[in-house]
Amino acid sequence: MTGFNTPLKIAGGIALTSLLLALPALGQDAPAEAVVEVTAGGEASAQTQYILNSFLMLFGGILVFWMAAGFAMLEAGFVRTKNVSMQLLKNITMYSLACFAYYLIGYMIMYPGDGWLIDGVFGAIGIAVLEPVGLAAEAADLTYATVSSDFFFQVMFCATAASIVSGTVAERIKLLPFLIFVAVLTALVYPIQASWKWGGGFLDQMGFLDFAGSTVVHSVGGWAALAGALVLGARKGKYNPDGTVRAIPGSNMPLAVLGMFILWMGWYGFNGASQLAMGTVGDIADVGRVMANTNAGAIGGALAAAVLTAVMYKKVDLTFVINGALAGLVSVTAEPLTPGLGMASLIGAVGGAIVVFSVPLLDRFKIDDVVGAIPVHLLAGIWGTIAVVLSNPDANIGVQLLAIFAVGVFVFVISLVVWLILKATMGLRPSEEDEDLGLDVVEVGVEAYPEFK
Repeated sequence: MTGFNTPLKIAGGIALTSLLLALPALGQDAPAEAVVEVTAGGEASAQTQYILNSFLMLFGGILVFWMAAGFAMLEAGFVRTKNVSMQLLKNITMYSLACFAYYLIGYMIMYPGDGWLIDGVFGAIGIAVLEPVGLAAEAADLTYATVSSDFFFQVMFCATAASIVSGTVAERIKLLPFLIFVAVLTALVYPIQASWKWGGGFLDQMGFLDFAGSTVVHSVGGWAALAGALVLGARKGKYNPDGTVRAIPGSNMPLAVLGMFILWMGWYGFNGASQLAMGTVGDIADVGRVMANTNAGAIGGALAAAVLTAVMYKKVDLTFVINGALAGLVSVTAEPLTPGLGMASLIGAVGGAIVVFSVPLLDRFKIDDVVGAIPVHLLAGIWGTIAVVLSNPDANIGVQLLAIFAVGVFVFVISLVVWLILKATMGLRPSEEDEDLGLDVVEVGVEAYPEFK
């Protein structure tokens, strides 16, 4: 009977489809003039490409926004129980503040167009302005995408850079000075250096290549985090007087793993939508290639960290594997398009190895990085920026190194100055008693796990 019914179902479906197509358009149906036009060569019209490009950035922006949840869960898992609510609060307020600062100042600095105050170095200062409601096709610049979709996509990147700092300085910083630093980072520091590449500034003019931000986003957050860790100092009891390191386990490894997988998923939008176009056959093929290579970088980093910790410590360390996957993602972010799957996996594997070897090195210098953001985002970001030359023939190693140096010096010095000013004027750390009690009680007033008190 199933075989007999199948033709009837098909015929019925065709009839129903024909009937629906004959009905008047309802509230959200596409108007008649929005019918896709295709040129003789099989390429979509400029208007259709404009719509598809805008959609890619909106969809990618949603995925990158989801990374905010990933950072929150990762940090909540890696800190101690008494500081979980504080990390969650920081992630909510930090994201909100970053978006507001980018709207007020950052977006126009990052994308000044022809309005540079210092040509190629410092962009215009102004408030981001979206298109008018109901933008007419003849009034749109069909060469790219809507301003609103571009702003939505780019503001998520700005917030990501701030999220990197949060985990490094966890468990020992007060909320207000942290948020003030975030405001400076997202309104000025991040947009200025991003304009040097993505805004058409001097690094872009020199031929610097950074597809989705191994340097522009990730190393920026890493440099700012490193400066903060140096000024703050280590958590109480992290380093013993005899020079040995006291392990401080996180509160919830399932949450940390959940955070990692959320970040992994969000990275498909982070890298994939950075193609910035999907209106042609070539563009959509490249978007798929970028996403496949992004995944390859992550698995390379995770596997490398698992193997190395098994060899070095005789046990596979879950925290290293988590950060190995993230470092693999950071590593492939500078160039996720041109490598093959094998090369992308190897680039990610080197990122995973960097994490395994650099965490003990940071401890040797008594740099307390709670979640491992400096190895993952700074060091793997530097590696990923250099690794562009392995697969992209247009990359120049000298230019790549110059960009790493220029961005690193700028971000680290400015961040260090801001951290030091905050420390001198309002203080960064809670008292030792408050730190022992936990920031959930002292700063937030809501404990994450009150039943375990």
